Formats: sequence, C-alpha cells, structure tokens
Amino acid sequence: MNEKIIYEGGCHCGAVRFQVAVQQDEHVVCDCNCSICRKKGFLHLIVPIGRFTLLRGENALTMYTFNTGVAKHRFYKTCGIHAFYRPRSHPDAIDVNIRCLDGDVLKQFRVEPFDGVNWEQNVATLPSVDSAD
Repeated sequence: MNEKIIYEGGCHCGAVRFQVAVQQDEHVVCDCNCSICRKKGFLHLIVPIGRFTLLRGENALTMYTFNTGVAKHRFYKTCGIHAFYRPRSHPDAIDVNIRCLDGDVLKQFRVEPFDGVNWEQNVATLPSVDSAD
C-alpha cells in the first residue's frame, strides 16, 4: 500500500501556510535550470490539486506571470517567498517548492535535473500527475 505522507510548509514569515500529501513513492523533485527557477531556487514537487491545501494566507498572495501567461507564480507579497504555484506544464496541478516545507525534508527526496532552458523540447519528460487523486 502506497500511503501518503502529509507535509506542512509556508512562506518565510509564516503568514502563508499549506499542507501537501505526497505518496511514499513520489519523493522525486525536479531542479529546473530555466531563468525563473534558477533565480528562485525552486525545487519542484508537482501534485494533484486535491493533495494541496492552503491553510492560511490566500489574501496575502500576489501573482506574477510572464511569457505565455499560463503559469501562475503566486508568492507572499510581504516576505517574497515563492512556496507554490500553478505550473504551465501541469495547469490543473500545484507545484510546491520543497524548500518551503517545514523541517529538513530535502534529504527525503531525490532531486533530478530538468532542462527548462529548452522547455519546449523537454516538457514531455516531466512526470505526469493523476488529477483524479
């Protein structure tokens, strides 16, 4: 049985808090080398929207979009932390920055590189997300 592990996380100051449920066999994240991910230090954990719960801070979030405008980069407008967003690759999912999870959880995940500089050629290599989960 593949049980889910519940992680909590949030922004730097704690105004934005969330939970994410991760299957035990899904502890793989992508380290994208595109310009925005590299600058933010984002490590991508893409989950079905039903496994993400925003606990507080909805009204404190602001949004940044660029290029196609599909990706919705939400961040806390006071401390500036980008804890999660709606990714262009999976617009019906949530992409959580595991660096924003509480505790020292990075060592529980396998980090795989993703060539986001050449996004169009590589997007199909990203893992699929079962939106029914």
